Amino acid sequence: MRWTDVLDIAIELDEAHPDVDPQYVRFTDLHQWVCSLKEFEDDPEHSNEKILEAIQMAWIDERD
Repeated sequence: MRWTDVLDIAIELDEAHPDVDPQYVRFTDLHQWVCSLKEFEDDPEHSNEKILEAIQMAWIDERD
C-alpha cells in the first residue's frame, strides 16, 4: 500500500485498531500506525496533513 491507497489503509486501520474511535486519533499517531501496517510500503516522509485527514475521514466512514 501507498499513501494514495486511502480506503485500503482505512480498512486495515479499522481491523488493526477496532477499539479506537478514529475521530479522536492524533495525526502523529495515525502516521505511525499507517507506517506500521504490514502491507504499507511507501516512504513515511511522503505524507502530509491532507493525506492523513483523508485517511482519517475514510476510516470514520468505514466505521459507519
